[in-house]
Amino acid sequence: MTDRGARPHVAALRARIAEIEGAERKARQVLPFGIDAIDSKLPGGGLTLGALHEIAGGAQGVTDGAAPALFAAGILARVSGSILWCMTQADLFAPAIAQAGLDPDRIIYVEARDETAILSCFEEGLRHGGLGGVVAEVARLSMTASRRLQLAAEDSGTIGFAIRRWRRLAEAADFGQPTASSTRWRVTAVPSDPLPVPGVGRHRWFVELIRCRAGESADFLVEACDATGCLALPADLADRSAASQAWAERAAS
Repeated sequence: MTDRGARPHVAALRARIAEIEGAERKARQVLPFGIDAIDSKLPGGGLTLGALHEIAGGAQGVTDGAAPALFAAGILARVSGSILWCMTQADLFAPAIAQAGLDPDRIIYVEARDETAILSCFEEGLRHGGLGGVVAEVARLSMTASRRLQLAAEDSGTIGFAIRRWRRLAEAADFGQPTASSTRWRVTAVPSDPLPVPGVGRHRWFVELIRCRAGESADFLVEACDATGCLALPADLADRSAASQAWAERAAS
């Protein structure tokens, strides 16, 4: 009698577990960077699609947001569909985005009056389900807001990037507050490799994976995105540990 009475509850529990597992399977689709040193640190061997990711800049990138914007653009260049880009400052430089592999014609630009409106547009874009990705430039991201964004990304399977950008360097301390994002990155521009002839070499970034759900923290010295949106290891690091060399580079600077 007790066993029969419990069966409907067991069936409901199984249905709920199946629902959760289905959402998790959708979220586990990944986009590899194509660099073993990075992909080996990420669950599933790549950046999770259907998830929220945070990117901030180091040094001057804290306020100008250039390096994190190009990092996100390179990733989005390798997904299909239109990209919704939400911001309060209309200073996204289309030629630089194009050099990172993302065709500016694919971008739908949204300029909002404040960050409350930005977060609302961000969530609606993630819930839409018909976009290749959504980007929002924000200074603050609370745990509550990030949970809503993460759930929206999981439900639709759309990748979302919160580019953390502050007006003053002192405000960047907010980046240490916990959020529900799947990963948290910091991207800092570092000097290019000298060329044997006059000119500027391919840009380099010091990329820090500060937080990764079910993964490891790590850091890498990489060459910036090329016209296909791909990163590369500098030639002098190709046969050695990117992380250890990156630490050596930072210590010497």
